[in-house]
Amino acid sequence: MSINGKELVITEDGFNNIKKELEYLKTVKRHEVADRIKTAREFGDLSENAEYDEAKNEQGFVEGRISELEHKLKIAVVIDDKDIHTEDVGVGSIVKIKNPVLDFVA
Repeated sequence: MSINGKELVITEDGFNNIKKELEYLKTVKRHEVADRIKTAREFGDLSENAEYDEAKNEQGFVEGRISELEHKLKIAVVIDDKDIHTEDVGVGSIVKIKNPVLDFVA
């Protein structure tokens, strides 16, 4: 993310991964949690219903994650993999560090 927090520099793969997770949360997970809440309500007294509390907490997490991912997609700036230079470390770089101390064999 940029210093001012207004953009998220991301590869196309990263962008697509966010879209996939968002789609899963909206179409599958949201419905699963709603079903759990419905089932937990059928157990009766909600004040002492741990299943209901757990399902409501999960619903809050899912909705928060959906909001976070939607925000990321709004501020995303997709970069082309071809624009990532292998000579320099930057966004999208995978860095392997060699430790000569660990490579020492006596």
